[in-house]
Amino acid sequence: MLAAIDIGNTNIVFAIGDGKNWNHTFRIYTDSRKTSDEYMVIFTSLLKESNIDPSLVNKVAISSVVPFLNRSIEKIMKGLFKVEPVVVTHSVKTNLVRESIPPELGSDLLCNAAYAHHRFPDRAVMTVDFGTALTFTTVDSTGEIKGVSIAPGLVTAVNSLFGSTAQLPQVELKVPHSVLGLDSQEAIRSGIMLGYAGLVDSIIGRTEEEIGKKLAVIATGGLSRTISPLIGRIDI
Repeated sequence: MLAAIDIGNTNIVFAIGDGKNWNHTFRIYTDSRKTSDEYMVIFTSLLKESNIDPSLVNKVAISSVVPFLNRSIEKIMKGLFKVEPVVVTHSVKTNLVRESIPPELGSDLLCNAAYAHHRFPDRAVMTVDFGTALTFTTVDSTGEIKGVSIAPGLVTAVNSLFGSTAQLPQVELKVPHSVLGLDSQEAIRSGIMLGYAGLVDSIIGRTEEEIGKKLAVIATGGLSRTISPLIGRIDI
């Protein structure tokens, strides 16, 4: 079985899979103040509460955009599973054209591009990742990364609005009943959810115009299922 760890700026997502399904998925708040011992307690507790036998895990992969946590999480995984983790870097074989990988491309976007090309090997494909940042990663049918677009994530935008204004409330993001909000919460939902749906459609369309090909589109990230119904172009 495979243990996969995605260390993001907001959450650490930890999943156990058998190659066909993700049997267990956990989400942990990313906290730079936690020690390695505290994280070890959290991971150990998650495994115990879910009755997961660590000895069944024979592969571990780590992707991280939070460098100061890398060593701690890598050490914890070795301790839990007695396996040397694969840490995603630009040197990992992904079937992408290595020369096309931008030096600054984060491991999360590299994983997105690698899976996109694996899932649609004969098409140009874009992965839209609804995380702390909203990212668009495009790869063509040869495995060449064509480029990336980045915007603030939906929750990042809402938090900025809430933190920078005196009267606007913190809002749970969900599909609004109408584009015409009659209270602050519905008005923010309308602006963020429908506005971002338009942003995504626009980036997809502009990318297709620039590369001259129709894209397959994969949505991933925390809010992808929430906003997907508003975006007609998402295939997965």
